[in-house]
Amino acid sequence: MNPIKAIVKSFSDSEEKLLETINSSLYDVEINSLQGQPINLSEFEGKYILFVNVASKCGFTSQYKDLQKLYENYMDKLVVIGVPCNQFGNQEPGTSHEITQFCELNYGVTFLMTEKIDVKGSNQHPLYKWLTTRALNGKANSSVKWNFQKYLINKNGQLIDHFYSITRPSSSRITNFIK
Repeated sequence: MNPIKAIVKSFSDSEEKLLETINSSLYDVEINSLQGQPINLSEFEGKYILFVNVASKCGFTSQYKDLQKLYENYMDKLVVIGVPCNQFGNQEPGTSHEITQFCELNYGVTFLMTEKIDVKGSNQHPLYKWLTTRALNGKANSSVKWNFQKYLINKNGQLIDHFYSITRPSSSRITNFIK
C-alpha cells in the first residue's frame, strides 16, 4: 500500500474532511444565509470581507450599529458578514426569523447574515475551520474567544488578521486596511 494512503486511511473522518479542504480557498466554503439561501463567497472576490460571529444578547451586541455604519461607509470595498452563534453564554438563542427581526428593528442591519453555526468545537463550521486554521488560511491559527470576534479577509480571499471582541468595527486597526 502507498505510504501516503496508509497515513490518510488512519485519519478520522473529520481529519480527512479537513485534509480535503486544505487545497481549497475561502471562496470554496459553502454556507447559507439566515434565510437559508446559499451564499457564494466567490461573488465577493475583489472586496474585503469582515466576518463577525454575532449574538443578540451579548454585552458587545451594540457593535451591530458600528458594523452597519462600517458597511455603509465602505460598501464599495467591503462586505460585512454577520455569523450568528449561540456557543458563548447562550447569547443567540433565537430562530432565524427572530434574529432577522432583532437586527433589523434594533440596529437597521442590512449587511449579510449567515445561518446560525458553531464557530468552535467538534461541530465547527467549515468557514470557521478555514478562518482559524493556518493550514487552511495560510496565515495563522486562532480560536474564537467570544461573540463579536472579527476576521478580516483581503480582496484576494486571504486572511489579513483577526480582532477580538473589544476591537470596535470602526477601529483604525480594521479600517486602515480598507481605506
